[in-house]
Amino acid sequence: MIKGFAKTVILAAAILLPVAGLRAKDSGRIILGDEQFGEYLPLIEGKRVAIFSNQTGIVGDKVSGSRLHDVISEYGGCFDPSDNCRELQEAAMIPFLEPSTPGGKIEYGQHIVDALLEKGVDVTAIFSPEHGFRGTADAGEHVKSSVDEQTGVEILSLYETGTHLPSAESMDKFDILLVDIQDVGLRYYTYYITMHHLMEACARYGKKMIVLDRPNPNGFYVDGAILDMKYKSGIGWLPICTVHGMTLGELALMINGEGWIDGDLKCELEVIPCRNYTRGMRYCLILPPSPNLKDMKSVYLYSSTCYFEGTVATPARGTDFAFEVFGHPDLNASEYGFSFTPRSIPGAKHPRYQDRECHGRDLRLMPLEQIWEEKIALRHVIDAYRGLQMGEPFFGSNNHFELLAGQGYVREMILDGADADSIAARWSADVEAFKEMRKPYLLYPEN
Repeated sequence: MIKGFAKTVILAAAILLPVAGLRAKDSGRIILGDEQFGEYLPLIEGKRVAIFSNQTGIVGDKVSGSRLHDVISEYGGCFDPSDNCRELQEAAMIPFLEPSTPGGKIEYGQHIVDALLEKGVDVTAIFSPEHGFRGTADAGEHVKSSVDEQTGVEILSLYETGTHLPSAESMDKFDILLVDIQDVGLRYYTYYITMHHLMEACARYGKKMIVLDRPNPNGFYVDGAILDMKYKSGIGWLPICTVHGMTLGELALMINGEGWIDGDLKCELEVIPCRNYTRGMRYCLILPPSPNLKDMKSVYLYSSTCYFEGTVATPARGTDFAFEVFGHPDLNASEYGFSFTPRSIPGAKHPRYQDRECHGRDLRLMPLEQIWEEKIALRHVIDAYRGLQMGEPFFGSNNHFELLAGQGYVREMILDGADADSIAARWSADVEAFKEMRKPYLLYPEN
């Protein structure tokens, strides 16, 4: 294994460059960092190991009995952007948890924790992110530390107290921290924030972190404003674009390289890159990365519809199609033509407008190509804003919208009557600046 940041980049470039023009299914299966045991088992031999993961830490993303997996397997685990076929369009709306046959069972490969224990690794602790180790808690819900019933390994929640930093006692439980968790590549998706906290703790306590990298399903573009750090919060922690287009491994390298750990500390870091992955791929997930992202359409629309969390409208938490539609009880039913009623369900126990009929737009039939081309589509927020005709109160009584948007001018421009294209033009300079800033840390080629 080549050590050090510069050598890691060189290694990645050497092993990942594919033949230009090949489709994902022709250029070889994407090999995740976690299944490259030969690369990282020697690094943890004889060490006490902690793992930062959740339900998505399935080695190699192996799955059988999944309807989505059956449909997408022809495409090498990716949605091919050059192939506008009906099967791919329909596959994007197949729930991750729908079995291939009625009454069938979906079976997954080994979880990283189970695989390492089987190989004799001394796994002493599990760090769990937002939604908990099994991924069932509501957004932001406090999750208690516990013991994993399947393995007996202690689970150390970072959502149990208000600090989100592990205690000295927790840090004393291990020598090396492995990271294996599926992110979706957005600034307000909190797993990277937890990783940042763990990097800081490792830097302070002299522990090494190894990131077992995974593809970013939204890694094919960059969009949105760079966070104004006066809006730094638990849903936006670093000065990056809303859609940053990086894997967690790349982002970890950037955190170190840009000095984003408090006190300009550096975490001892190693990244095990994916193989056969390029930035232009539309990688298909096998499990909900969090409770309310239930299919690939929601993963792609999330960069646009999550902004509704900072308004009086709702992105339909409490339904089976959260973040794929939007609505409000007072939108005109005949004009908007789509209705839904949020209910209390696992992962959304107390959704906004629970048991009230909402009227709005159904975005599920939008072609994938349109979603990908539009990137962040603020036109949906503007549509609801204009439909409700309530002015400033549309954005609620706090600055949650700014925490999501990352800049104050987005709300101001909407209030002034600007359209989505004008707002996107305003942040285009941020996009280009961020693309340039991230270049030293990228591990994967563009195509």
